[in-house]
Amino acid sequence: MGLIAFLLIGLVAGLLARALMPGKQGMGLLATTLLGMAGSLMVGLLGSLFPGGRLFSLQPPGILMSVLGAVLILLVVGMAGGGRRRVGN
Repeated sequence: MGLIAFLLIGLVAGLLARALMPGKQGMGLLATTLLGMAGSLMVGLLGSLFPGGRLFSLQPPGILMSVLGAVLILLVVGMAGGGRRRVGN
């Protein structure tokens, strides 16, 4: 899979993950793309541990799992920063 395809899948996965998560995520386009790429790498590495799993295969289930990985990352980041709230304006 080429770098451009990886970036585009990361962007789509990040956008879908942010749309699925309730609340406001204060991140721009670059951070959203990095989120999707991280989710894709996370589930890709996990999937490659199973027999017959390939790390860089572009298939619809892989894209859906990339979104799931990005959602999991958002959940973990949300729980880690859950105690921080803005006071005032």
